[in-house]
Amino acid sequence: MLSWNFKKIANRKIRHRRIRGKIHGTAEKPRLFVFRSHKHIYAQLIDDDKGVVVASASDLGLSLKGKIKSAEAVGKTIAEKAQSIDKKEVIFDRGGYKYHGRIKAVAEGARSGGLKF
Repeated sequence: MLSWNFKKIANRKIRHRRIRGKIHGTAEKPRLFVFRSHKHIYAQLIDDDKGVVVASASDLGLSLKGKIKSAEAVGKTIAEKAQSIDKKEVIFDRGGYKYHGRIKAVAEGARSGGLKF
């Protein structure tokens, strides 16, 4: 019998595959992919046409208290990096996670940093 945690991860991967079938990042409009682990959160801008990561940010170097605050800072950081390479619009890929908590904080931080999606 499968453990509860394994089922939760497997269901997230199924949701992510379903989402990825519908969205595709391009050079003009890269995909903003968000991954969260138990301790950290990561964001990447991906050009799916070429299969390359254009920019990335994480909370590994940040010394903020609270996961939500650090997630919002990651969103602002990825927005600054996107602005520096002249990307103003992105496609948000929540990675199969529900849109609340840290995922929502990354999205709000990116929007406050100037990204549109």
